[in-house]
Amino acid sequence: MQTRQACRRALAPLGAHPAHPATPAAHRAAARLARDAVAALLDEVMLTPKPGLVDLGGRGAHDDLSWPLMCRSACALLPSFHAMALASWHAPLDGVLRERVGALGRHAEAAMLHATAGVNTHRGAIWALGLLVSAAAQHPAERAAHVIAGHAGALARLTDRHAPASTGHKGEQACLTYGVGGARAQAQAGFPHVVNAALPALWQARARGDHENAARLNALLAVMASLDDTCVLARGGPAALGATQAGAQAVLDAGGAATLPGRRALAALVRRLLALRVSPGGAADLLAAALFLDRRLRPAQAASKA
Repeated sequence: MQTRQACRRALAPLGAHPAHPATPAAHRAAARLARDAVAALLDEVMLTPKPGLVDLGGRGAHDDLSWPLMCRSACALLPSFHAMALASWHAPLDGVLRERVGALGRHAEAAMLHATAGVNTHRGAIWALGLLVSAAAQHPAERAAHVIAGHAGALARLTDRHAPASTGHKGEQACLTYGVGGARAQAQAGFPHVVNAALPALWQARARGDHENAARLNALLAVMASLDDTCVLARGGPAALGATQAGAQAVLDAGGAATLPGRRALAALVRRLLALRVSPGGAADLLAAALFLDRRLRPAQAASKA
């Protein structure tokens, strides 16, 4: 509670876009977007079994993470996501908005580190979900995933004059070392691995009757199979990335997480990534982004079936 109150006080000066002052309706909509973002993070960490990642079965390839810590971190981000949505409510796409969202993202990272005693749990997810929350608030009537992601990409491509030139984070270093785009390029392109991999895999699995856990695992694996995950590269280099991608594709080729051959292939992948001590954290962030967009689409999906 103290963390949330401190975060609210810090974010108060960074409220709604000055051209669009907050209304009660904006506050209600922003609150829902924030809850959806946190719910997506909680759904991601609870998903089990995930190769190399924290889940209900263990710490994955991490020594400093656990699922209770991840849950505490996710809940600490609620005020920040609310502030991002409020700042973006019907706001124009301009440098003012980009810099406000950037400042709120840095506040969110500080709230995360306070909640976790300095452990990075959700840095990449703050970037991805923050942009998507902002885009959804800019266009609250929009229900097409690729359109919301496209708006988020447009926001990501704008310049934030106050962003640090270099963060020193491992993902950034992996981009420089291996010549990949990382989280920034994924966002600026409109989250193609969310729109073209995770969400189609999720919806296809549901359509054929897979249970929800398997459908979400298939969505994660679809991202892992082709993403140049900087978390994997930073820990294990290109060889580990190749093993991660090939292993994820093998699970999908075996029928996915709902089938016995797929579950056997998934168990083998879990063992392989634990042996390599690598964790596909970038794919986990994009799964959370996909689950957030999926929640935004549910009212439209229900209406289409009525």
